[in-house]
Amino acid sequence: MSPLPREPHLLSVNRAVPVEHSRGYRQLFGQPRLTLGVLFPIEAYSGDQPTMQGQTELAQFAESTGFDALWFRDVPLRDPGFGDIGQIFDPFVYLGHIAARTSTIALGTAAIILPLRHPLHTAKAAASVDQLSGGRLVLGVASGDRPSEFPAFGVGLDERAELFRENLLVFRRALTESFPAIRSRYGAMQGVDLVPKAVAGGIPVLVTGRSGQSLEWIAEHAQGWLSYPREPDLQARLIVEWKRAQASVRPTADLPFAQSLYIDLLRDPDAAPTSMHLGYRLGRRPLVQLLTRLHAIGVRHVIFNLKYGQRPASDVMRELADEVLPAVHAATAMAQAEVRAVPA
Repeated sequence: MSPLPREPHLLSVNRAVPVEHSRGYRQLFGQPRLTLGVLFPIEAYSGDQPTMQGQTELAQFAESTGFDALWFRDVPLRDPGFGDIGQIFDPFVYLGHIAARTSTIALGTAAIILPLRHPLHTAKAAASVDQLSGGRLVLGVASGDRPSEFPAFGVGLDERAELFRENLLVFRRALTESFPAIRSRYGAMQGVDLVPKAVAGGIPVLVTGRSGQSLEWIAEHAQGWLSYPREPDLQARLIVEWKRAQASVRPTADLPFAQSLYIDLLRDPDAAPTSMHLGYRLGRRPLVQLLTRLHAIGVRHVIFNLKYGQRPASDVMRELADEVLPAVHAATAMAQAEVRAVPA
């Protein structure tokens, strides 16, 4: 009889470890190269609803072949007019499912809609995933961009920016303080504590888009910024703004910039890029060139979305693993080494 899998060492907490040193965050942003992840559902599909077939196997393939992260969406309700419901399952439930079937790859959310969730529920769910995965969680958060969802939760769309700020502050205090006294519009917390806590001194947070905030506020309250794909020259200008905001509020910080990227990877390895929704239709060699360019302008992590592809996701993942990842890792690590070798 084979032995049962060993349970993780739960309630392991080291608050002396900075949140930026958490396992997931270091996997994404502690590498001397561009890191690459993939967003669930890992499949190409028409309409708004994926099949969700073979996702665990593709997640395990991603881990075994050098991808750095798996990313999960938070889409509470189906709006057929929006065209996309993500991985269908609740993000924290699905995180638990995938965390139990992987062991090293970082786990990210892109992104949890803070105004539609009680911050204590968000904190408990996130800390639970972080503990069960051994500190692999990186929490992307957002204010929400689907107006049809807000009435169902009794939340005013015009309140989302303010709710986002308050929710994030409650979330952070609940995870980093013991028996905190917290008063907010969500309630009053006194004489009780939230458990579990995160493995490190909190859970790293990436704000997605602007979420109704200034770049200075994001730089002050988050561990990085997750934005949308743009033409590289435009993205470069935005990264300059991001660095300028950091310098004004946290001059010693080096906060990363990450982005998503829809790709339709064509069979012709030299197919020139053509624009499509939030990304490109292209061959693998131009993709390597694009990713190398993104790293050169300051992008630290790219999340692939395969929804609009024409090929089976398993074929695309294999080509990415065999051809794109090694080339990008080598090129961006070399570029980073050259930068570090230049005298200050």
